[in-house]
Amino acid sequence: MTIRTEEPHPAHAALDRYDTAALVDAFVADQAEAAAAVRAAAPQIARAVDAAVPLLQAGGRLIYAGAGTSGRLGVLDSVELHPTFSWPRERALALLAGGAGAMFVAMEGAEDDRAQGARDLAALAPTPHDVVLLLAASGSTPYALGVNDAARAAGALTIGIANNPGAPLAAAASIGIVLDSGPEVISGSTRLKAGTAQKIALNTFSSSVMVRLNKVYGNLMVDLRATNAKLERRALALTRRASGADEAAARAALAACGSKVKTAIVMLEAGVDAAEAERRLAAAEGSVQRALDG
Repeated sequence: MTIRTEEPHPAHAALDRYDTAALVDAFVADQAEAAAAVRAAAPQIARAVDAAVPLLQAGGRLIYAGAGTSGRLGVLDSVELHPTFSWPRERALALLAGGAGAMFVAMEGAEDDRAQGARDLAALAPTPHDVVLLLAASGSTPYALGVNDAARAAGALTIGIANNPGAPLAAAASIGIVLDSGPEVISGSTRLKAGTAQKIALNTFSSSVMVRLNKVYGNLMVDLRATNAKLERRALALTRRASGADEAAARAALAACGSKVKTAIVMLEAGVDAAEAERRLAAAEGSVQRALDG
């Protein structure tokens, strides 16, 4: 297998002689290839979304796993699902080669331990409803392959995300997503556009899943957790925008339902109290539109 992410970039052999403007231009321009790589993999990402949604509807968890930059990107995506979509923290987990400390201090040797990857996943007691996202730029990281081994043995859905065609991880997973981002401006530094491509792919996958799980009304982020002043302002603005209510009415509705934007919207639009709005949302599987239509 040719590892394209490790090859020297043919256009930048004299990188160390560029002036500052040329350096910045080279790094910025090369990032465009990341978006192109994700766009080319869009059919595989869509397939992964469609496979994941029914498992998560049945109570499954999202579990991210990887090493180094790839693993840290998985941690980032998992952490942001709760404040953005009210996704339960216990259903968005992340495994990082080397443990939690590797989030802040590079532990490069940890990625070579395939057995540890299997043990780390087994410790989470995986089930057939779980969705395990495996991230590795090379696509051959032993730790990620070990997680895949244990996940497949437990019947979980595995989604392998790699940046090299023919990557073993993409082939071994239930669904493989290859983000063929090519050589880096600094050869082998996959924290550059390979990492960017993974970030775009994760944003795309998890956001699409959450839309399918009724976490969005129109294109409004109505299932957020208002855990700070900024998010409280956002919750108020979203409630007003979705319902057309004035500020006083929107504040009153949010206060009556514990700042749940979806509930407040149904209260205001349907003219019902918080308990009835919650009942309608539950019957509509969390869909604001269906709760209002019903």
